[in-house]
Amino acid sequence: MIPSCWGPVVPSSYYEIRVAGVLPPEILLDFERLTASVEPVETVVHGPLQDQAALQGLLARLATFGVQLIEVRRLCERDPAARDKDRL
Repeated sequence: MIPSCWGPVVPSSYYEIRVAGVLPPEILLDFERLTASVEPVETVVHGPLQDQAALQGLLARLATFGVQLIEVRRLCERDPAARDKDRL
């Protein structure tokens, strides 16, 4: 049980982040629930992030590596793949 002094539990939001080129694998080391796929001339990172602070941390890490950010989209409140499984 989570102590109430920590405040309410906030569900993670599912994000899709597009960047130019191919990301070095070490960029996502601290974000174990994120996955990345390479599409022509860009990488798409997607997965849940706990809150805005986690999103800002990931964006700061991308900036540290000099990655060109193309797009950030909040897709939904939870993993779309999990939602699709719930429908079955």
